[in-house]
Amino acid sequence: QHFAFCRRQWALIHIEKLWADNYQTADGVLMHDKAHDPELNESRGDLCIMRGVNVSSARLGISGQCDVVEFRRSEEGISLSGREGLWQPYPVEYKRGEPKTDNCDMLQLCAQAMCLEEQFGCIIPAGAIFYINAHRRDEVALTESLREKTRQTAEAVAELLLCQEVPAPHYSAKCKKCSMREDCQPKLKRSAANYCRDLWETAREDV
Repeated sequence: QHFAFCRRQWALIHIEKLWADNYQTADGVLMHDKAHDPELNESRGDLCIMRGVNVSSARLGISGQCDVVEFRRSEEGISLSGREGLWQPYPVEYKRGEPKTDNCDMLQLCAQAMCLEEQFGCIIPAGAIFYINAHRRDEVALTESLREKTRQTAEAVAELLLCQEVPAPHYSAKCKKCSMREDCQPKLKRSAANYCRDLWETAREDV
């Protein structure tokens, strides 16, 4: 999701090992802590809700944790330890903000579903994203085109990890609320070398 949202943000976090919090990120952490709390797992009738489910995929080369996976009783589902019948997995990703105009949240949900499919040996046709601020739950069809974009994104992540290259800044409207803005300097169009040289020249002039 970070990579699809902004490759430079992703690289600063995962290659440069930088991180900065703001109100949005801190609030998001608190929200996810609650969503991931296994003490809130519940069962009612034909629905079993599990939180903080660890997932991974050898095919995609990724791992992570689902906020919530709902298991709904279904003849097309899979077996669950300690439970009778068959259950269909349905991942639900919680997001603090509003629905986005791009597909980065859907890619995250699709990656979770593909991990679950690989682990359970099943097919998951859909999942959902719950936008807390909007009090809105959007169902997402996990189409083949979305799956292919997820595979392409996972491959691009692996390539960037291998070359360890931080993309150049590119300013856009989404930079305004980014917690990494000070580290990123998105309006800085010069290379790092030129930027350091200018700082050195300014320091010499001050001396």
